[in-house]
Amino acid sequence: MFEALDRQDRLTVNQKKILAAAIIGDALEFFDYFLIAFVLAFLIGPWKLTFGQSAIVLMSSGIGAIIGAYGWGWLADRIGRRKVFIGTVLNFSIATGLLYFTPDNGWVYLAVMRFFVGLGVGGLYCVDLPLVQEFMPTSKRGWIGGLVTCIIPIGVGLGSILGAFLGAAQWRLLFAIGVLPALVVLLVRLWVPESPRWLARQGRVDEARKSLAWALQVDPGTLPAPTPDEVRVVKTNWFDLFSYPRSLLVSWLGNAGAQTGVYGIALWAPALFVLLLKVTPQEASKMMLLLTVVGFLGRVSFSWLSERIGRRNCGGLLGFGAGVLIILAGYNHDAVLFGISAFWLILAAAMFFADGGFAIVGPYGAEIWPSHLKTSGMGSAYGFGGIGKILGPVGLALIVGSNNYLKPDVPLPQIPTAFLYLGCWFLMAGVVYYFFGIETRGKSNEQIDRELMGTTARPKPAFGED
Repeated sequence: MFEALDRQDRLTVNQKKILAAAIIGDALEFFDYFLIAFVLAFLIGPWKLTFGQSAIVLMSSGIGAIIGAYGWGWLADRIGRRKVFIGTVLNFSIATGLLYFTPDNGWVYLAVMRFFVGLGVGGLYCVDLPLVQEFMPTSKRGWIGGLVTCIIPIGVGLGSILGAFLGAAQWRLLFAIGVLPALVVLLVRLWVPESPRWLARQGRVDEARKSLAWALQVDPGTLPAPTPDEVRVVKTNWFDLFSYPRSLLVSWLGNAGAQTGVYGIALWAPALFVLLLKVTPQEASKMMLLLTVVGFLGRVSFSWLSERIGRRNCGGLLGFGAGVLIILAGYNHDAVLFGISAFWLILAAAMFFADGGFAIVGPYGAEIWPSHLKTSGMGSAYGFGGIGKILGPVGLALIVGSNNYLKPDVPLPQIPTAFLYLGCWFLMAGVVYYFFGIETRGKSNEQIDRELMGTTARPKPAFGED
């Protein structure tokens, strides 16, 4: 049945609707997630925050994302992609809206509510990519999966623009605007049916055929009968993930390296611009726009490259390119190049690889798991990698000195060491992806399933099945 999908040369209007819903959801999701980076730049002075207190605020969402990725990812394999997609959007949208009521000097309230934002963000990221991929032909899966992530920097850029033009006393408005992602729920309800591959694995063949026919915009009766492999009902057991050690190694450690590096940089960058370059929070937000634009160009490039040079090579390029440039930025944090901060320019160049490479990290993290464990596997990888949302911001704070107050007159001689720390996480990701990665370019979901399941025990069938 799914061979009809793989014969496609171009996407239908309905497939583009699926893609649009996921793109909008991701962009607004990360707008919500990274709002704290811009808000923190406004609060470090008036609230007299230390590096330690700020790190707690930044890492709280990371803790939530770890739990959300594991929980929502497993749930999506059990009850379906569509329901979980809607639930995660409501989760982080409502939590962000409640941040509007943060009291003055209420950094503890800020940290607690950011935990719930992370809970939803971690879940959405682990369900929307598999949902999109299961509606797309093999020849376009890498490009389309990367494209979904390409708009994420636009969400961060929206935060940059708003942060640049809001007054210091208006930071709560950023959180009020963060409620907008709830509108995505309406888009999903109107546009996207349940994944046909998930329905087929539940034995709901008629529904699967209707869902696939909707995507292809054909009569369900014209689709060929599904093969036994396409409709085999397999009971999802989370612990079956450990039957695929190579998938665990690559997706878990690759995610951990990439997330530690990029979240350490992205969450601290506005505050570091204020501290190191002696600029205002509004100017720091404007400086983030360059990093956002370069990150967007990087994601587009990596999406295209994934179908040209393969996922493994792209993963290596992400890790080695970002690692070297991040380390270089740290050792030049006080240098000037052509009258412009070298730290800012090198950091922007690094984001081409560090942020751009996430067009590979997410989609690839879903591809290297068998179909019945796709969102559980991706959720586990993103959840394990979520330690990076803690190790990144907290690691930098500990190296610089967690008891130091975030003031422009505080000397920060440990900045090169902190950036060496973050750069090494990227280098680890590069080694894992390039030397241990499983190449998935040009392979259908069914082919990947056969290859993965041929290296381990056959999954246990559901009760009552031969």
